[in-house]
Amino acid sequence: MFNDIGPLELITLVVLAVLVFGPDKLPKVIQDVMRTVRKIREFSESAKQDIRSELGPEFKDFEFEDLNPKTFIRKQLDNDELGLKEIRNGFDLKKEMAEVTDAVHSTDTSSSSSSPSSSGGRIDMTKKPEELGKDDRPPFDADAT
Repeated sequence: MFNDIGPLELITLVVLAVLVFGPDKLPKVIQDVMRTVRKIREFSESAKQDIRSELGPEFKDFEFEDLNPKTFIRKQLDNDELGLKEIRNGFDLKKEMAEVTDAVHSTDTSSSSSSPSSSGGRIDMTKKPEELGKDDRPPFDADAT
C-alpha cells in the first residue's frame, strides 16, 4: 500500500504529525487510525465473503484481484492454453515494420522511377479519377486515411 513512500517522505510525515497533533496526542491518534483501518479491512472481508456466498459454488475460486484487467490478462497469459506465448515470441514488431517500410519504399521508388506521372513524379490532387491517364497514380489524401 505504501511501497512508493521513501524514507525521507516517511520522516517528513512523522515530523508533520508530531507538529500537528503534538507528542501527547500522537499515540491516541495512531491508535484511532489503526482501529479505523482494521474496521475497514473487516468490512471489506465481510463484503467479499457475502459476494462469494451469493455467487454460489461455481465461483468458489473467484478472486477479486482478477477484476483488475492487468492481473486478469497476466493470469490468462500464464495459463497459456491457446499458445499465446509462442505467438508473442514468434512476432518481432521491429522486423515486421522494417519489412513493410522496405516494401513501401521499394514500391514507391520503382513506380516513380519506371513510370513517372505526367506531373514529373508528383501526384496531381486536382485531377478527377476519370481524368487520370494509365500511367498516373490515383490521388492519395493522407488526412482521409
